[in-house]
Amino acid sequence: MPLHEYLQEALHNLAVRDAGIHSFLPEPERERRLLQEAEALLRRYPKPASRPPLFGVLIGVKDLFRVDGLPTRAGSRLPAEVFAGTEASMVHTLKQAGCLVLGKTVSTEFAYFSPGPTRNPINPDYSPGGSSSGSAAAVALSLCPVALGTQTIASISRPASYCGVFGFKPSFGRLPLEGVFPFAQSVDQAGYFASNLDDLAFMAQYAVDHWTPREQKPIRRILIPTGTFLAQADSACLEHFHHSIERIRSVEVVESDIFGPIQELNDRHKRLIAAEFANNHREIFREFSGLYSPASVELIELGRQVSVAELEASKAQIPELRKHIHNVMRAQEADLILSPGATSTAPLGLESTGSPLMSLPFTHAGLPTLTIPDGENPQGLPYSIQLCAAFDEDEYLLKAAKLLYHSPRRISLDM
Repeated sequence: MPLHEYLQEALHNLAVRDAGIHSFLPEPERERRLLQEAEALLRRYPKPASRPPLFGVLIGVKDLFRVDGLPTRAGSRLPAEVFAGTEASMVHTLKQAGCLVLGKTVSTEFAYFSPGPTRNPINPDYSPGGSSSGSAAAVALSLCPVALGTQTIASISRPASYCGVFGFKPSFGRLPLEGVFPFAQSVDQAGYFASNLDDLAFMAQYAVDHWTPREQKPIRRILIPTGTFLAQADSACLEHFHHSIERIRSVEVVESDIFGPIQELNDRHKRLIAAEFANNHREIFREFSGLYSPASVELIELGRQVSVAELEASKAQIPELRKHIHNVMRAQEADLILSPGATSTAPLGLESTGSPLMSLPFTHAGLPTLTIPDGENPQGLPYSIQLCAAFDEDEYLLKAAKLLYHSPRRISLDM
């Protein structure tokens, strides 16, 4: 399909399918901008044989990433000038590989709890999750094959789960965050959404730092984290999860209460991100406090209560948790950790983005995670599973997932 024809179809789909869902932020000159960028791409690569690997592939970009020519507001009411700066390095890299930015996707305010206008594409009466609400919804609507997100607790995993798409969060640091408005730098991580595993793996070659294809090796064991961590999921989710475990009995499964009393870790993570959030907003909040939502104000107030000594101690415990998880996996001879992708299916209403607790320990430790759609409840709302591998085993995680679940690749475009 010629590039211009493909773009016109994409713009038509956006106008029709996104009406009432609001995965993308409004952009009055979207068509003109996109066609101009396509023309520039065609002039740069007139011969198909010389075109880059992602030539013409449309991506959605969460409104935390700076994109040249588009305003950034981090899902807030603050003026765009507050967030101005150099284009995010991840966006620039994907553009160099041939991608075109369809537009900015909706984020919750500052990537925290105050929802934007996005609704769940499966059922608009339900939450799409957050904070990368628009990116997950955009992929679920097939508006773009890939959309970028960020995660500080569960902001990729949870919306992927609620919207029934794949969400990949590589290990801490493997996706660059230059040009992304920070939430809490000690645990901020970037990732992306796609509708199938092959698209995730194909994109990883160009998005993830130092991506190195590896030979596929068998999965020895899968570890199920039990105890108070797993008990945070609701009964329907747990029942479905246990059925999911039965379906992979070709691989040996072991159980371990790997996290112990989970509330201690939950509280430590919240206080850490609150402290760093408050520090990041110190000057901005002083000038624009009246434009912040109550939820963000509350987080800033909590962060101000955290001493420098407590913050440093919490940051020091991050590698300790990672080491502990690795030690348990090694002792159990487990290559992967399997858990529900969220504590429940999407909650009714748009006031809440749902619980982030199924992903919190893995985000805190900076481990790579992959959220995989896994059936639905009687109301048609998606369930999911969450796979986690050891730190820096991102390549293995995607290959192992394909041993358990496979779907056809759709990202390639014939232009």
